[in-house]
Amino acid sequence: MAHASGCSIATVSRVLAGTRPVGAETARTVREAAERLGYRPNQVARALRSRSTGTVGLVLPQITNPFFPSLVRELEHALHAEGRAVLLADCDDDPVTEAARISALLDRQIDALLLIPVDEHRSRDAVAGAAARVPLVLLDRGCGPGVADSVAVDNGAGMALVLAHLAAEGRRRPCFVGAAGTASAAVERRAAYEAGAGALDPAAPGRVELGDFSVEWGRAAVDRLWPSRPDAFVCANDLIGVGALQRLRQLGADVPGEVAVTGFDDIPLAGLADPALTTVRQPVAELAAEAARLLARPPAAHPGARHAVRLAPELVVRASSARGAMLLS
Repeated sequence: MAHASGCSIATVSRVLAGTRPVGAETARTVREAAERLGYRPNQVARALRSRSTGTVGLVLPQITNPFFPSLVRELEHALHAEGRAVLLADCDDDPVTEAARISALLDRQIDALLLIPVDEHRSRDAVAGAAARVPLVLLDRGCGPGVADSVAVDNGAGMALVLAHLAAEGRRRPCFVGAAGTASAAVERRAAYEAGAGALDPAAPGRVELGDFSVEWGRAAVDRLWPSRPDAFVCANDLIGVGALQRLRQLGADVPGEVAVTGFDDIPLAGLADPALTTVRQPVAELAAEAARLLARPPAAHPGARHAVRLAPELVVRASSARGAMLLS
């Protein structure tokens, strides 16, 4: 490379590593020589020298949830733009597996870690241990205050948008179908429903059924709740909402004339449902950008100082809840 560019070995090294300033003409000459020779840097050797692998670990609760692949895509784009690669791990909604995946990624000498924790309480020890070793940002869900930096949608604001929409549509007997456990997104959405639904009907906060974030649970919850004839199913995510829609159609219910259905997340399936599902859209690209920004910020002067970013959601009104209104597709 030095011979091909007519520069010294030290100059070539500085240009390719980007460690010290080099004149623009010299840098151009070295890069053109590298392109002619098909040179590709040895990332393993570079990592040994710099003690940086250029990789970020990403641990997900369950890759089969369609919300997560869209978030992974945006995260990969945001980190690739910074010259960083992503190592992905799926823990199948199990805190024990989650802790093992975190440990395995740390053993691979990752530079930083992104995590969507399985459980607000049971994930905390593993998250706190990792945060003491590498920069760590929690996405979409939290593990309580002071554990790590975090970025998520404002779940309470999203649920308030849903309830205001249902009230404007004249719905007065809503029910909530959510997920059991203590994943923070599930807890926050349920708590926001219980806090706000009483304005529609004093009995509404008590009409709650909890299972998991799945289509199958959405179907099963309808069988439990439909005999009491609610006029709105407020679902904690879109998978539950799609399952509820399917079962209501099988039972011959008029959606949205007789009953409305809403979801949360705005996964692609929401717009393809029949009728299309009203939902709360998460700003996925903004979530990814904020996560990358938090990872890149300098360490806080006080280790206990953590940043918690909450992003504004958007209500997407579709045919599953609006009677005769102009709808978004």
